[in-house]
Amino acid sequence: MRPRPEVNASVAVPLDVKLMHMAASLMFVGLVVGALAGGVWALVQLPAFALRGITVKGDVEHNNEVTLRANVVTKFTGNFFTADLGRVRSAFESVPWVRLASVQREFPNRLRVTLQEHKPVAYWGDDGEPRMVNSYGEVFEANVGDLDDDKMPRLSGPDSQSQQVLAMYLALQPAFKELSLVVDSLALTDRGSWRAKLAHGAVIELGRGNVNDVMARVQRVTQTLAQVTQKLGRKVSAIESADLRHDNGYALRVRGVSTQDVPAKR
Repeated sequence: MRPRPEVNASVAVPLDVKLMHMAASLMFVGLVVGALAGGVWALVQLPAFALRGITVKGDVEHNNEVTLRANVVTKFTGNFFTADLGRVRSAFESVPWVRLASVQREFPNRLRVTLQEHKPVAYWGDDGEPRMVNSYGEVFEANVGDLDDDKMPRLSGPDSQSQQVLAMYLALQPAFKELSLVVDSLALTDRGSWRAKLAHGAVIELGRGNVNDVMARVQRVTQTLAQVTQKLGRKVSAIESADLRHDNGYALRVRGVSTQDVPAKR
């Protein structure tokens, strides 16, 4: 007897049938994902997750906590899960005196906001402007009437260089303080030159340059001014102006005395 031929039990599945099976699988997965998404959305919309309040911490010296919440809450929407924290942060940072705001969710229905306020160290710009410079050298605007201490120096210059102006003031103040003189204002002019005004009215032309350049010229004054004014029979506070823009010294005007050109100390 002849052996029976082997029969191949596997039958090729047509392409259209395969595509139908794949489509059915994808539809099923889609339905499951859709059902889960719908369930999650319904869950996050539960009244239990509606925002019930905002806790404000940190610096609130110049802003009342109740007023802060009242002014900011109207600027954003959503609940515990859907509230845009970036928008909440921006809303708080738009409030006068607020420098930075950090926002966190507090389960199940609150937000926690931590504030950092500007710490003013000087007025900025012309007299009467409601702008100030903070301890980071940043210019900000707020109600100067809220200041506890209004005896701050006045700085001015391009807004983009406010940090350099503050750095120059912080270098100058202790140098003049050694002579019992107080820097009342400091300006970076449009031509890039520095001009200081002392509390008793004297104007000091400091010239151009960075902190090191200017302080090198200031040293000429601080090392010799007391001796010069003493020889003239005047106090240091009698100076009316000084021009430090000379290569080998400085020009000095003292009350009741003609202009003096003082050579640099060698």
